[in-house]
Amino acid sequence: MFGKLYEAVLRWAAHKQAVWYLGLLSFMEASFFPVPPDVMLAPMVLANRRKAWRYALVTTLASIAGAALGYVIGMFLYEELAKPIVQLYHLEARLETVKNLFADYGVWIIFVAGFSPIPYKLFTITAGLVNMAFIPFLVASFIGRGARFFLVAGLVYLGGEKMAHGLQRRIEYIGWGSVALVVFGIAGYQIWR
Repeated sequence: MFGKLYEAVLRWAAHKQAVWYLGLLSFMEASFFPVPPDVMLAPMVLANRRKAWRYALVTTLASIAGAALGYVIGMFLYEELAKPIVQLYHLEARLETVKNLFADYGVWIIFVAGFSPIPYKLFTITAGLVNMAFIPFLVASFIGRGARFFLVAGLVYLGGEKMAHGLQRRIEYIGWGSVALVVFGIAGYQIWR
């Protein structure tokens, strides 16, 4: 199933309405869809580098709108929608882990989640489920997701086709490396303040 979805996303990247598809994919991924927008963003930037920052912005804004939907699903429609989404992707154990992360780190976990390879929808739904303050949730989402998508666009812009293929192969390592840097930064801040 995921292989076919991934292939479909790559076809969308070559379509004349690709920017709209990119926005739609970004929106859906933040609330219920399994394929991250990076897989569409990278080939689009590669195909048209002068629009790299526009594509990153579209991806970020649409992702934030999707994050807001995920929040609403978690807050008001957990049993009806969120629980089936979590079960569909077999994320029950991760949901408990994410709940604990929210309890330990609050809004910081949303910022870190923007870089994380853990499905972002899990964080957006959980934010609503634990009744996180909405405005800080949106701000942290904007910073975390924006940093991720502008980083992807920038790397492909600078590195070209070689970077796009390497990025695709190493996205898990890059994601976890970014998370580790942010976590160490937060821990350092809390120790030294």
